[in-house]
Amino acid sequence: MTTATGPAWYADGRFHYGVGIEDTFIPQERPGHRKLDLYELTQHYDNWRIDLALAAQSGAELIRWGIPWYLTEPSEGRFDFRWIDEVAETLDQLGLRCVVDLMHYGTPLWLENAFLDPRYPDRVARYAGEIAGRYRGVFSDYTPLNEPMVNAEWCGYRGGWPPYLSGDSGFVRLAMILVDGMRRSQAAIREADPGATIVAVEAGFQWTGDFGPGRPKDFLDEWRFVMADLLFGRVGADHPLRPYLLTHGARAEQLDEFAATPVLPDVLGINYYPGFTRQGFDPATGSSFPVEAGRAGLLEQVRSYHARYGLPLAITETSRPSAEPGEKIAWLDDLAAAVAELRSDGIDLVAGFWFPMLDMFEWEYRFDTRPLDDFRIQFGLVDLVRGPDNRLQRIPNRAYRHYQKLAAAARDGGAVAD
Repeated sequence: MTTATGPAWYADGRFHYGVGIEDTFIPQERPGHRKLDLYELTQHYDNWRIDLALAAQSGAELIRWGIPWYLTEPSEGRFDFRWIDEVAETLDQLGLRCVVDLMHYGTPLWLENAFLDPRYPDRVARYAGEIAGRYRGVFSDYTPLNEPMVNAEWCGYRGGWPPYLSGDSGFVRLAMILVDGMRRSQAAIREADPGATIVAVEAGFQWTGDFGPGRPKDFLDEWRFVMADLLFGRVGADHPLRPYLLTHGARAEQLDEFAATPVLPDVLGINYYPGFTRQGFDPATGSSFPVEAGRAGLLEQVRSYHARYGLPLAITETSRPSAEPGEKIAWLDDLAAAVAELRSDGIDLVAGFWFPMLDMFEWEYRFDTRPLDDFRIQFGLVDLVRGPDNRLQRIPNRAYRHYQKLAAAARDGGAVAD
């Protein structure tokens, strides 16, 4: 999509509606851990033209869509752009501005031990630069790494994804590697396309109630920001988590380098799910559990990120999983009301994405042996319905039509009447 003259889309004074295609890629397998490629599980590889057409017909101006790095660079230094070329051309024809998700958790199979491979920071930057250079004038918006906090947690703290580290030392080790890769990727994108827009995307959990003594709430309230703080150069000598980072393996000289050379995005994306983003703690089991936070939680989330960083903001993921479209419609209306309130308060909130647009399959599929359909989550404005031929039909539901009205009203600068 050729860049138009005038202000950038995020600076034109309007609120922009978007949708997203779920694109988690964890291709590595081992006993008890199945491959997790959501494009494959949702049959997006077979139905991508239909899916992109549905995105355009929804009235969305923006789409978050990811490139499977492990397939696009199947061996080191050998790129296969044939499918990406087709997708890019189609997105351009449809008039959808793509926020390209370059990394959604997983690495190619040729990187030994995934993120621990010493080649990772340079190779992910080279990949980002290859994409930005090849598609300059078609793609112009990039997310170097989706949800770095979640990535570091699942790969470094929980030990669920490669390289299967665990504990605080694993988390900090992964965090420093991921931030290094994001910094280099953003530099490579800017070098290949100086006019590119960077949309950082964070998960930003909220915490409520009392937590365990090893991870008290005041620690978690800072910990949720640590990846963005590292990237944005905010972990100086007086940062409350600097001692934690140093204790668990970060090098002081690297923290100082990050602080001296901050890397800022053009837009900071916040992912928020009303029934999941806020977490409580059960001392009996020692585990956290989701707490419904609704519209109030979204308002709190956006205001906290605005106060901390002062950047243009986007809600890069939000939705409410339900078999009842009316519950999704209610969340769409809550979202619209929250956006209006926040923007009237002077907060630079520029976009909101229903994510994912299609139903998806939960990550726990990777760790189980049950059939795939046992893991379907009805997130979508578009239902996935399996037919007798095993194909997943795409069927827009009532929430899709309601979304169309909201998106049209935003483009026209008006409001949706009841």
